[in-house]
Amino acid sequence: MRNLLKYAGIGLLVVGLTACDGKKDDKAAADNHGASSDQSSQNVTLMNGKLSFSLPAGMSDQSGKLGTQANNMHVYADASGQKAIIVIEGDSTTEGLDVLSKRLEQQQRDRDPQLQVVTNKSIELKGQPAQQLDTVISARNQSSWSSVILAKTDDKLLTLQISLPADNQQQSQTEAENIINTIVLK
Repeated sequence: MRNLLKYAGIGLLVVGLTACDGKKDDKAAADNHGASSDQSSQNVTLMNGKLSFSLPAGMSDQSGKLGTQANNMHVYADASGQKAIIVIEGDSTTEGLDVLSKRLEQQQRDRDPQLQVVTNKSIELKGQPAQQLDTVISARNQSSWSSVILAKTDDKLLTLQISLPADNQQQSQTEAENIINTIVLK
């Protein structure tokens, strides 16, 4: 559990840093890195086929570029780094998803007193129980939307965090929901 929270903290740090970098999305930069916005979404399968979701156009696997040795953490991002999906396969846990979600919410509040919690609710992913925590993180006059999905597969905690710029909060929420709606757990 402690490792999961450490990795979730790393994910939130990545989100915070991208919110602070002051860069805007740049289509030319994305094209230079081989990720054009015209590219169609692709299906990602992890954890020996137990998790799959659709990766939005313009995002690619950035797992090896973060300098982490953890083989249970996968990072997908766009060329600017402002849009990211972080997947962490955690340790086994017997704690309920609602308890874990409340703990994660409190840890985020401790780090960011201006944290806006949009929702913290139970959801179903194609029939599998999960918990969704949506927040807006603000730093240096920039905001980032964060949707964290907590679920269990083989009693191991799975954390999937979607981070998007929150210049248009409604659009960010819709983009995150579009990704969440493609998640399949087995």
